Amino acid sequence: MSVGQLPDFAFRRSGHDRLAERRKDDAFLDAAWNEPHTRVLVMRGHDVSVDDAGNQLRFVSPQESPPGQRMLLGAVDAVTYFLVLVDTVADSSAGKVARTGGPTSGGPVSSSPAHSEIDEMQSSLAGEFSDLRKLVTELDPIQISLAVHAIALGGWHRRHPRCAACGARTHLTEGGASRQCPSCSTMHFPRTDPAVIMLVVDAEDRCLLGHNAARAGGWFSTLAGFVEPGEAPEEAVAREVREEAGIVVGDVTYAGSQPWPFPSSLMLGFFADAKTTEIVVDGDEITQARWFTRAELRDAVEAGDLVVPTTISIAGALIEHWYGGDMPTRRDG
Repeated sequence: MSVGQLPDFAFRRSGHDRLAERRKDDAFLDAAWNEPHTRVLVMRGHDVSVDDAGNQLRFVSPQESPPGQRMLLGAVDAVTYFLVLVDTVADSSAGKVARTGGPTSGGPVSSSPAHSEIDEMQSSLAGEFSDLRKLVTELDPIQISLAVHAIALGGWHRRHPRCAACGARTHLTEGGASRQCPSCSTMHFPRTDPAVIMLVVDAEDRCLLGHNAARAGGWFSTLAGFVEPGEAPEEAVAREVREEAGIVVGDVTYAGSQPWPFPSSLMLGFFADAKTTEIVVDGDEITQARWFTRAELRDAVEAGDLVVPTTISIAGALIEHWYGGDMPTRRDG
């Protein structure tokens, strides 16, 4: 099973050159920042800056960019793109909130510019930010590529301001590709958590979908879970399916992957063949699970009794591949 067999879904392809070889080149980073054609994507919290219509990313020049932590995203057609993170960063050890400094590619986080300037800047940008998941169907592939990189990178920096080894505040290095501790010199790199997401199919060609306790009633999707330390993804598929639904699986086949930076996952998609069919849900994470024929799935969705993922996610792509065509929608939807 190759990724080409799946319907298209968000974030699956990268459309920009990440310029990994230029991240340590401070002269290049400074020159690129001062290039008039350079464009900047601003991020606040989990959200990215959008235009007045609210459905496209808003890129600004470096001169128009607000103060914040500056990170290299890469280049498209000789235009360099940066991310500026204007977030406040929680300082759990001190019980305070630390402000990000000016738009620099490295050096320690400082208190400059003044707090009042940052507050005024953030207030002026209020209402011009959006969750990427609300935009993804409106964006072109280049914007999606830049945005998913920005969300993953900016989110990691926002969540990891301190050294895991000694607790000192770290500073941004390598154009945002890492952080370094000025106290013990430990280097820290963005983490990505591998997760498996799988569509289980039985001998009658029925698919297994489950209801997660965190979702609204009627929502059913593929099973999923994180890969544990020292575990192969295929082993994680078998373990998670048995833990969540009591089903034993045999063959596990890779289908494709999807970066999912909410906050830092890499979704590894699989199809799995069921060896047993008796469902025993864990009752904690998965509260219901059912086998569906294509006709049962279609009828339940059209009647409004069932909601399934769209192909914004690889979960929807896995289901649609099994279904054999475009997924049905609610009759009155």
